[in-house]
Amino acid sequence: MKTSDFNFDLPEELLAEHPSEHRDEARLMVLNRKDRTIEHKLFKDVIDYFDEHDLFIFNNTKVFPARLYGNKEKTGAKIEVFLLRELDKETRVWDVLVDPARKIRIGNKLFFTEDESLVAEVIDNTTSRGRTLRFLYDGSYEEFRAKLNELGETPLPKYIKREVEPEDAERYQTIYAKVEGAVAAPTAGLHFSKHLMKRLEIKGVDFAEITLHVGLGTFNPIEVEDLSKHKMESEEVIIDQHNADIINKAVEEKRRICAVGTTTMRAIETSVSSNRKIGPFNGWTNKFIYPPHDFGVANAMITNFHTPKSTLIMMIAAFADKDFIMEAYEEAIKEKYKFYSYGDAMLII
Repeated sequence: MKTSDFNFDLPEELLAEHPSEHRDEARLMVLNRKDRTIEHKLFKDVIDYFDEHDLFIFNNTKVFPARLYGNKEKTGAKIEVFLLRELDKETRVWDVLVDPARKIRIGNKLFFTEDESLVAEVIDNTTSRGRTLRFLYDGSYEEFRAKLNELGETPLPKYIKREVEPEDAERYQTIYAKVEGAVAAPTAGLHFSKHLMKRLEIKGVDFAEITLHVGLGTFNPIEVEDLSKHKMESEEVIIDQHNADIINKAVEEKRRICAVGTTTMRAIETSVSSNRKIGPFNGWTNKFIYPPHDFGVANAMITNFHTPKSTLIMMIAAFADKDFIMEAYEEAIKEKYKFYSYGDAMLII
């Protein structure tokens, strides 16, 4: 398989700038792999495809406001700092991306508040845009994190050209988000409303949760033509025994098991054993799923519409057959489905 096999023309106007008015009223394309049929529904119709004791697996990661703006000492130049991950809680050292990067060198200081209560010092270069920062803040760790949350902005993807709006803080977050640590939302889950979750519960559908803290690596473009040479950035995964047991019971009973999102799928495929059992997992994954791939747990998945040549379209092509996915995407463009983070959804059964 080559990267160019997953290229297609995506009109720019189909990239969603805003979410649908109501979470569960985005459009839903339903792909049936066995019959190779395509249906057009609303997201809330997803309930019609599941029965009692079928299982949804959700990624309960929580997005934190990862985008900060600071000023460089002396010049006062405005610098965007995108928090990627905390490296050391005690010393408040973080991996970040900076923009514009050419202005930021080791030893530089960045000021985030007028009273200079939050300052960061650049202590290392990691990549062309990557830096390691040590934050200087006179307060407890809890107060420091509260200050980051207060100053930070919802990290909408760069393709969204508008300013961040107050509703983004709520809408770029799943309603079941619990464990803070993601710099991008697990977007397939954005379509679930409290009302829809309640209806699924009443129908007897079971739920399990895993945690995968979404990093920016998911969105990195693939620079190589040979997919086997692409390296994914690592993302942190946590699966506890309780949720592993729920998933394994559904596998044993041959239920319909739906992975909500590519991040959920990556997490469970990382922790599944050869006998199709999920074990507890606490670590990192850089698993890259592309055709051909034998999926061990889920036999259904919900996902958004992805951009050309992305690792995400490659995963769903592995799940649903590449030709069928490319045909569905052609249909989605014709029917003007919205793509990407705030876009419409696809259910593959």
